[in-house]
Parts: sequence; C-alpha cells; structure tokens
Amino acid sequence: MKETVYIIGESRTNMDNAITAIYNSFYIAYEIDVDTDKIVDVGCTHTINITEDFIKKLFKGKDVTEFDELEKEIKRRYHGTSQKAVIVSYKDALKKYQDVKSKFYM
Repeated sequence: MKETVYIIGESRTNMDNAITAIYNSFYIAYEIDVDTDKIVDVGCTHTINITEDFIKKLFKGKDVTEFDELEKEIKRRYHGTSQKAVIVSYKDALKKYQDVKSKFYM
C-alpha cells in the first residue's frame, strides 16, 4: 500500500431512525488504497457498535469500484432500517472517490 485516501459518503435515514435523531445524517467513512481501489478501513455513524462492526465486514478488503457486487451484498445481508442509507452513502463515497482519483492519481 503506497497511499490511501479518506472519503466520506453521506445520506439520510428515516426520520424515526435513532441515527437521524442523533446525527441528522448517516455517514460512512472509507480509507481506500488508490493503487488497488481496496477498502482498507471503514467507520460509520451508529447507535450500537455491532452496526459499525457489521458494516466493516461488508466493505473492508473489497474493491470500492465494484458497485453492483457490493450493493447486492448489502441488500442480501444488511437488514437494518438504514439499508437504503448504507447504499446511498456508498454511492456518494464512490462518486467522490472516482472524482479524487481522476484529479490526483491518473
């Protein structure tokens, strides 16, 4: 790993979601290796620790650019009220990552 970047994806959750009550938005932060596009580490806004632990398992070590595969895995495995927010946050982060990579690493 030569260099990593830090990217945050943001989305909204349901109004009755505890994450919304505390943070107003749902965020997932990614550390990504720009040489391999692999996700090195992940963190997110959460109310219980198992949420962040599970999201780490979904993303860590995966290629951030493999949207279809990651979206399918999220839909198959993550059944919390924030499922849509996880997908939207990931899409937002992926767009930001692609922009950063094209500006600074091509």
